[in-house]
Amino acid sequence: MTLFFYNLALLVALVAGAPWWIWRMATAQKYREGLRERLGRVPKRLLVRAGDAERQLIWVHAVSVGEVLAITRLVKTLDATLPKCSVAISTTTRTGQALARERFGEERVFYWPLDLPWAVRAYLSDLKPRLLVLAETEFWPNLLEACFRRGIPVAVVNARISDRSWPRYRMLRWLWKPLLGRLRSVQAQSETDAERLIAIGCTAARVAVAGNLKFDVRAAEEAEATRLLKTIAAGLRLVVAGSTLEGEEAALLEAWPRLLASDPQLAIVLAPRHPERFAGVAALIERSGRRWVRRSEWYAQPAELLEAGEIVLLDTIGELASVYSLASLAFVGGSLVPAGGHNPLEPAQFGVPIVMGPHYANFVAITESLRRQNALRIAAKEELASAFIELLCDQTAAKAMGARAREVFERQSGATDRCVEAIRELLAANADQELRP
Repeated sequence: MTLFFYNLALLVALVAGAPWWIWRMATAQKYREGLRERLGRVPKRLLVRAGDAERQLIWVHAVSVGEVLAITRLVKTLDATLPKCSVAISTTTRTGQALARERFGEERVFYWPLDLPWAVRAYLSDLKPRLLVLAETEFWPNLLEACFRRGIPVAVVNARISDRSWPRYRMLRWLWKPLLGRLRSVQAQSETDAERLIAIGCTAARVAVAGNLKFDVRAAEEAEATRLLKTIAAGLRLVVAGSTLEGEEAALLEAWPRLLASDPQLAIVLAPRHPERFAGVAALIERSGRRWVRRSEWYAQPAELLEAGEIVLLDTIGELASVYSLASLAFVGGSLVPAGGHNPLEPAQFGVPIVMGPHYANFVAITESLRRQNALRIAAKEELASAFIELLCDQTAAKAMGARAREVFERQSGATDRCVEAIRELLAANADQELRP
């Protein structure tokens, strides 16, 4: 009965929102991309993988870039330790899809279907997964119910309930409890997350605290942008501002003259979070009157030596984590504006001193663990330039802060191994179970 009302509400929302969606699809490529897959057309490349009778298929879902980065080691470990299994990866966002194809290969990456009964049935019927693994808390009622009816176990890794979403989950626990109680394995990021998941319906005996997969995030390999910057930025110190959102680039450009006055041998790398903003940020930089270059231009022509004070617009996907390794100082975006912040572990893994704004609701546990060790500096917009200058001018203190960040990163790693072991146990427990149509 709960699912009936959910689908009724979903139908009403689709009908009411149809004009807006049609307009967005007509005017923006990102809303058209992958639409057939989202509506239930299973890509032929997946049918070949699913048709391999010698290998069981594990379906892993990661919403966007952050989740793809988090599951990278998980997927690679599953590939290495489960030779009789084949892993397929779905994402929701366009940027997540691009990064997943780069990391895992296009032949096994696809768009997550909309939570419509026919779309869900199409994927489960064609892929016949032996296990569905969800990263974080991507709970969709129709897909979960369809998996349970067919006897497909569902596991959750890196599970969390953020402070911001907790009130909504608690208010709707009547909807979630019948579904979440049938999840077979839930690997939570923290004790608080485990308690919240149990409170909204997960079975306590099936919930464990594995830690945060993002503490296991490591740059997969040195990016081409990193190799180029090593050469063309020789002799300069780099400030790398990653995953920035609207309003943050303007704040950084406003602070930039003060930073240069304190250290004339600086250059800055700006890496906007969303590709659709690349053009707008380029226009903003152009209006600043500063010398600048697009990273994407280096594909068509040789990269020229950077000058002191120059700005690099990192308008590519998947290179930021590696570029952080060159930073004398890192700024992690989404934090000057109330957007929840992004992952400070990407620069922490390289021992880079980090500055963030005061908004980090999406990464509270990670950020607070760094703050407790004085391994990260929080600064509001009006304090940004001063915080940067202090760390740039006191290199001894900055290096010590970076070293503490790396220690936190290394000390809290290991979630990947715990999640893989839980997946192995679940597969073994269901090895003889026949899937229902």
